[in-house]
Amino acid sequence: MEQEIQRIRENFFQEIQQVQSAKDVEAVRVKYLGRKGPVQQLFKQLGTLNPEDRPRVGKLLNTLRQELETAVKEKQQQFKTREKRERIDLSLPGRKPPVGRKHPLTQTLDEIKAIFTAMGFTVADGPEVETDYYNFEALNIPKNHPSRNMQDTLYITEDILLRTHTSPVQIRTMQSQQPPVRIIAPGRVYRRDTPDASHSPFFHQVEGLCVDHGISFADLKAVISEFARKMFGTDIKVRFRPSFFPFTEPSLEYDFNCVFCRGKGCKVCKYTGWMEISGAGMVDPNVFKAVGYDPETITGYAFGMGVDRIAMLKFGIDDIRLFFENDMRFLTQF
Repeated sequence: MEQEIQRIRENFFQEIQQVQSAKDVEAVRVKYLGRKGPVQQLFKQLGTLNPEDRPRVGKLLNTLRQELETAVKEKQQQFKTREKRERIDLSLPGRKPPVGRKHPLTQTLDEIKAIFTAMGFTVADGPEVETDYYNFEALNIPKNHPSRNMQDTLYITEDILLRTHTSPVQIRTMQSQQPPVRIIAPGRVYRRDTPDASHSPFFHQVEGLCVDHGISFADLKAVISEFARKMFGTDIKVRFRPSFFPFTEPSLEYDFNCVFCRGKGCKVCKYTGWMEISGAGMVDPNVFKAVGYDPETITGYAFGMGVDRIAMLKFGIDDIRLFFENDMRFLTQF
């Protein structure tokens, strides 16, 4: 019987080491420790032994059973631990994957595009690295003219520079087609400014151009007013003030009544009730001559606006630098 005990022990540990699941462990346990298993059968045979051998063999059988039961429990615990690691608890709330979103400037630009395309404008594009001719001279800003000081910029060579506005796109468009022209030109522009809460050496701009027979100042006012209402609400008012731009005549600057106080006066608008947006005007005849249009037969208007400034007004942001710092605490608010 002692040899049988040793054989059972060896066979058991050989099988228990090969199990692949908790179900296999249970099958081995039943096979060896169940009522019909070899261990139980040996206990039944104790009564057939000589009285002097029973204590010794009984002790060996008890030791065998304890060893087998301990090995089974350890193996079962291993599989329980593994299942806990691998099991998905469907009762727990799911972890939502982070969802990307558009930058607030992109959101604002998309809205601006949607408003103007709904009014019949198409979107035009052009290079950010421009020639002096397209950026200045074709826009009635000759070399050494004082008006260039308003847009002192970043030069690569004497004749190549980073564009200061998207107006060169207007020139390129008019050179490539005859009237009618009805475009907006969005894009990044560059000026040699010191960064602060309201200035950046690069920012985003949208300029518009409409050229055809019989285009008037009233058309310009209607388009700007409609844009203001679509962007900030139907109660927004627009005012026009005389100004000067080399490429438009007459020229103007346009303001919206403050989007925060609705014209009542607040700290943001410096208690004037108005917020300056940008400039506009009727296209100067010299610009038409530069692109081969006859200023005696056609007219047109042009306007511009800063996307960054519109976004600051729309979202109540008081520092333009926040747009470019890539701080997720700021960006995830929009």
